Parts: sequence; structure tokens; C-alpha cells
Amino acid sequence: MKNEEKASISIMKIICISIMLILISGIGVLAVNTKLNDVKITLQNGYEMTVLTSKSKVSEILEENNIVLEENQKTIPNLDSEITEGQDIKITDKSYNEVQIAKISEEGAQTTLDQLLENYAPITEKIVVEQVTIPFETITKNSTTTGNTTNKVLQEGKDGLKEVTYKIKYQNDVEIEKTVISEKVVTEPVNKIVQVSKVTTRSSSLPRTTTTSTTSTGGAVYKITAYCPCSKCCGKTTGRTASGTQATAGRTVAASGKFAFGTKLNIGGHVYTVEDRGGAINGNKIDIFVNSHAEALQWGVRYLPVSVVN
Repeated sequence: MKNEEKASISIMKIICISIMLILISGIGVLAVNTKLNDVKITLQNGYEMTVLTSKSKVSEILEENNIVLEENQKTIPNLDSEITEGQDIKITDKSYNEVQIAKISEEGAQTTLDQLLENYAPITEKIVVEQVTIPFETITKNSTTTGNTTNKVLQEGKDGLKEVTYKIKYQNDVEIEKTVISEKVVTEPVNKIVQVSKVTTRSSSLPRTTTTSTTSTGGAVYKITAYCPCSKCCGKTTGRTASGTQATAGRTVAASGKFAFGTKLNIGGHVYTVEDRGGAINGNKIDIFVNSHAEALQWGVRYLPVSVVN
């Protein structure tokens, strides 16, 4: 009996050992068949984490590690990509255009591939320096004299030149924004001076005299133009003047440095305040502020008497 019991125990041990060997072999085979990879995930804030995973698809790896993307986030490579050995996952911001395209798709809007590509096109910036002509001004001098005389050019005018530096933004090779960065006068313009003579009769009993007349407001004649708060006129759209005030139609004018800020000017019978400057505002030229570009174009160029109001 004892021999039989011993033999039975030995058989049981052999069976247990065999089962254990089979289990170990199965686990080894499973480990060989399931390949585990180290994948580095970089979050948007720069935090890096390395995870051990058997998954290969980006979306599955994120889900496995409880990482949820926000609406304005994306992954590099994208969620449907398969990760290869040594490849990392990076979470970053979507561009504005990508967010807009995603919203259009979610709303079910009908859009073509060309439209999507157009919206997705990157915006490029260039610094461009252009040479711009500064037109000369014509100044008239009135005089009263005797005898038959004609208008006389006392000084010929000559255009000036300035260099304007722009920052220009392009999308799909189309200019979408142009901003003035700086202006530099290369050559000052030379004003044209014309003497306008009025003919009067002379009595033989009176001595011949020549006098210079003045305008009705007692000031010189200036070239008056107009500008509005658009980027084409000002290079900006804030409406803020060089003196720091908010430009106001019927009050604000841009004049050269010969007039201090706050100076009151009577221009053709209306009183304005000098509150602004301009790269092209020099000599006998003044720019009147108006509300819209259409008003500025309608104003055009006028020659009006200007005098300082004390």
C-alpha cells in the first residue's frame, strides 16, 4: 500500500509540473505575439510622458491613457495614423482655419475641396519698401498793380520723394492687409509759386502804387485735402491721432510741425484744431479729418485761406 501511495503522489507531482510548464509556455508565446512599445506623448503645455502600450493607432493610445483632446487641439500624426517604432505623439493647437473648416463640416455645409484648401492656405508676411512721390504744392500770391500784366510763375515746382516701409500679408498670393511701418523723406518737394496780378486803372494826378492784397481771413492760401480713419488713409484703423486724441470730423486736422498741437486754424471760414501729423503733411498743406473714405474722395483737393485763431 505504501508503495502504491508513493507512486500515486509521484504521478500527481508530474501532472502538476507538466501543467505549470504548459502555462508558462503559453504566457511566453502570448508575450512573444503581443509586442509592447514605448511611446512618448508630448502634451500642449510641453509636459512629456512615456507610456508602454500594445496599441498602434494614435486614437487608441490616447484613449488607453485617458487623454481627451479639446475642440481646438490636434495630434501629430493625426488620430487615424498608425504609430511605428520610435515615433512620438504630439498634441498641439489647430490653426484658426482648421477650426473653421471643422465647424463647417460639423454643420453639414456644402463646400468644395478647393474652398477648404483656400481657407487652409497659410498667411505669409513680407516687408516691402516702396518709393512714393510727394507732390509739390502751388502757392499763389495776389498782387494789385497798374498796366496790363499776366500771371507770373516766380518759382517752378518739383515733386519730392519718400521711402515708405510696409508690412504686407498675403494669402493664396493675394494681398489681404497692408500696414505702414515707417516713412522716410528722401527729397523734400519744392513748392510752385505763382503771382496772380489784378489790373487796375491809374489816375494821372496820383502817384503809381503797388500793394499786396490779403485773403478775407487774413491768411495764406493752403492746399487742403481730407482723410478718414481707414487703413488706406492712415495705415491703421484706431482713429487715434498723433497727439493722443480721438480724431473727430469737423474738429481735427493734420498739419506740419510749424503748427503746435492744439493750435486753432480758420480754414475757409471754419475753425479746426491741429491734433494730427502725417508723413506727407508738410509746407502749405493741411489734411482735414472726415468720417468716411467716400467723403475724403468727394472733398478732393481745395485751395483755401488759412489763418491762426488767437
